[in-house]
Amino acid sequence: MAQVAWQVAGDYFETCNCAYLCPCITSNMAAAPSKGECFVALAFHVDQGRYGGTALDDLNFAVIAHTPGAMAEGHWSVGVIVDERATQEQRDALAGIASGQAGGPMSALGPLVERVLGVEARPITYRKDGTKRSLSIPGVVEQAVEGVPSPAKPGEPLYVDNTLHPANPRLALARSTGSSLNAFGLRWEDKSGQNNGHFAPFAWKSA
Repeated sequence: MAQVAWQVAGDYFETCNCAYLCPCITSNMAAAPSKGECFVALAFHVDQGRYGGTALDDLNFAVIAHTPGAMAEGHWSVGVIVDERATQEQRDALAGIASGQAGGPMSALGPLVERVLGVEARPITYRKDGTKRSLSIPGVVEQAVEGVPSPAKPGEPLYVDNTLHPANPRLALARSTGSSLNAFGLRWEDKSGQNNGHFAPFAWKSA
């Protein structure tokens, strides 16, 4: 898959089970998650994309991951959910991009992954409204975030920059307004409104 030229651009957000602010980001993944282990769901909406001759516009995908300790120590378990609306060619392309098997930013995480949990096709609804984001994959993932407002620029969130994050080195800071995960044998739920979130535009391409 790595030989195929591709590019995707759109919007991303995530929630994790760390309390705000996630220590993984500020420690370059060296710190232990605030609750000992990490559950995270990264959601992506492709505004424009192409994998070889296959268009990927307006499709969604999600990456589900768990680590038993600090992310930099490895032992990740990772699964991918792709948009049920996609054709088989589109599903294969999204799975390759999301897993890193097709190259691009996610491939850098490959050495940290111990277990590949699989790929599933599900109906995915991704919503963006100002500094709010939400994802619904019925029965599997329900999550939403709201940006932490900037005191200096009304209507904009706070940001953290120059990070190692594969989606974008510049991330808006957000709090989860609710997260529920039941996918690939991984389960967690949070309704506290105090857990961590991020969002950003993303623009990836093959090497």
